[in-house]
Amino acid sequence: MIFPSFYMIKRLVAVFLVLPAMTVVAAPKSSEYKKPQPQPLILASTFPMYQITRIVAQNRPVSVGLMLPAELGCPHDYALTPQDMMKLSKAKALVINGLGMESFMGPVLKNANPGMMVIDSSKGITNLLTYDDDDHDHGGGHGHVKANPHLFVSPRMVSSLANTIAAGLTRVDPAGAAVYKENARAYGIRMAALDQRYRELGKKLVHKQIMTQHGIFDYLARDMGLVIAGTLEAHAGKEPSASEMLQLINTIRTKKIRAIFTEPQYSPKIAMALSRETGVRVANLDPGATGPMTADLGYYETLMDKNMKILETHLGAMTRD
Repeated sequence: MIFPSFYMIKRLVAVFLVLPAMTVVAAPKSSEYKKPQPQPLILASTFPMYQITRIVAQNRPVSVGLMLPAELGCPHDYALTPQDMMKLSKAKALVINGLGMESFMGPVLKNANPGMMVIDSSKGITNLLTYDDDDHDHGGGHGHVKANPHLFVSPRMVSSLANTIAAGLTRVDPAGAAVYKENARAYGIRMAALDQRYRELGKKLVHKQIMTQHGIFDYLARDMGLVIAGTLEAHAGKEPSASEMLQLINTIRTKKIRAIFTEPQYSPKIAMALSRETGVRVANLDPGATGPMTADLGYYETLMDKNMKILETHLGAMTRD
């Protein structure tokens, strides 16, 4: 029988002593990898809210998503889908327009995700415009007076919306407070400059009485000093009756209205009929209620610059010597 030498035994002992040590050292290496945690989902109800939230939330580790289709427009008659409910169930917060724009949700907000924070971007904003809600006229001869929810068409109001959204995101993500505040501040400066350009244009326009498709441009008109003498539809998609058409024709003629402004989201059929009857021009203004999902963060400003040129072309601008 051959017995291992002293040196062989010494080498075997050394190997067995090293192996456990190697195992202990290797274990932490495998545990160093940690699966990336998903970013908190901040859901926005409509395209304008989505764009503003993206701007306020940039440079923070959050994911901003859009609940409704980007091409939808004002969701007056929208019905929630199972896909919408799935998005709501995963959201940390939901940014809404407020002022009744999301009335289609009803009690769903409370049931879809009890832990979700709702950030009402219009909360605390004063100096609101109102309109008569004819959809709630049950034969009494008048509807309910409601706040006009289309704040996002006015650069001045957009600045206020951004500040409110920043405050809401701070409650969701306190560590990002400084970033949200600074983003909203910087965007507010850009909106103030855009608002100033619109106000200066309003002072130069020769014709200040206009007709619009529905009440979406009311805040912008107020900022510019324009007068909306009539709207084609009490609510988007609700065509006027024969008697209402006659009233619109009379308004165009008596007020000497030079242009009817329609929106790309809706049919210009009524405006074209009025144009044939009165000779008034029809032009298309985009309020930014819809847009591409791939829109960059400067999309709103680009859009509003185009609208400014359209207004100047159709309403005439006085030249200064």
